[in-house]
Amino acid sequence: MDLILASASPRRRELFAHLGLLFRVVVADIDETPHPGEQPVPYTLRLAEAKARAVLALHPAATVLGADTTVTVDGTLLGKPIDEQDAARMLQMLRGRAHQVTTGVAIVSASQARVQAETTTVWMSGITDTEIAAYIATGDPMDKAGAYGIQGHAMRWIPRIDGEYSNVVGLPVAAVHTMLQQFST
Repeated sequence: MDLILASASPRRRELFAHLGLLFRVVVADIDETPHPGEQPVPYTLRLAEAKARAVLALHPAATVLGADTTVTVDGTLLGKPIDEQDAARMLQMLRGRAHQVTTGVAIVSASQARVQAETTTVWMSGITDTEIAAYIATGDPMDKAGAYGIQGHAMRWIPRIDGEYSNVVGLPVAAVHTMLQQFST
């Protein structure tokens, strides 16, 4: 099987590699703007499938996995920050409370498609504005939904999660494993 990961994320690539499969990476360029009132699950599923189908159009004999992750707090979707001020705004919204991380996954080929979303609840401690500024200065938040990476410096502010850890990093590995098993049957 010619397996392609349609993602520019190095974290997603690393997680996908844990499945022990041979794959290559082809980055999909799609518009990731949420539709008005779009909820996290439909939004991430739409983007995951759009990424997978964009790459499938270029490689029609392949099986393509696309994924997209978003953070939601108080019904507000938080994607990747556009600048440092946006990162600070997001982290201030998340501090001292729970939020949801949703990853949509789509696996498509010329003859099949499977889509699924996983949601993990994450609690962030009450970090200070000084801690937020220092974290932003590392550059780590700038390419991550919700402006933080649970696997990096921000893990010290995450006392609890309910759900799959790898989902928060960017790919629900156990769910993807099951989807791939179902896909090949």
